[in-house]
Amino acid sequence: MNQLQETETTDHIASDGQRAKAVQTRRALLAAAEQCLAEDGFAALSTRRVAERAEVPLSQIHYHFGSKQGLLLALYEHLNLGLLERQRAMFATELPLSQQWDLACDYLDRDIASGFVRVLNELTAAGWSNPEIAEAVRRNMRGWLELLTEVAEREQARLGGLGPFTAPGLAQLVGSLFMGVEAKLLLGVEDAATILQSLRAIGVVIKRMEDNQN
Repeated sequence: MNQLQETETTDHIASDGQRAKAVQTRRALLAAAEQCLAEDGFAALSTRRVAERAEVPLSQIHYHFGSKQGLLLALYEHLNLGLLERQRAMFATELPLSQQWDLACDYLDRDIASGFVRVLNELTAAGWSNPEIAEAVRRNMRGWLELLTEVAEREQARLGGLGPFTAPGLAQLVGSLFMGVEAKLLLGVEDAATILQSLRAIGVVIKRMEDNQN
């Protein structure tokens, strides 16, 4: 009986160790894919290079994700979820909207510098010709629009209205604004500084509205 219990305990420990190793391998592959995508772009992305960067056999990509596309879809979900959770936490603070806008601009600067924005946009662009990736992109966009709509509805209640805008319409406008800014910055346009200054200037307009409300 004691030998049986010892065997069951050993099997349990081994099973836990295997699960932990599988999680570690999956994380390593996602991190490697993000790095390779930032460096090489979507068109040149190689699963062999991803596996080498993660220091695991190529077969592990197929084991954990099924295919290169499965890896990319998992990466997109992983990155977008982290970004959305960060923004949700920021909008949940007691800071006035003008300061939250400034923080959103700070996050954008940081994410562009780190290559994070390029990775997400590479995956988004892949959705233009890949229906499965396109569906993942649309699904994640809905998450962003839901968050921005919640923020707009909160401000609508606080301010007593949003002028000619509805909360969903304003959410669409803000989301499209940031997507457009990201695209132009990734293209390396010469007026990048003006674009970023203008984006931050919206926070100044919001601050004036807050001051008038008080």
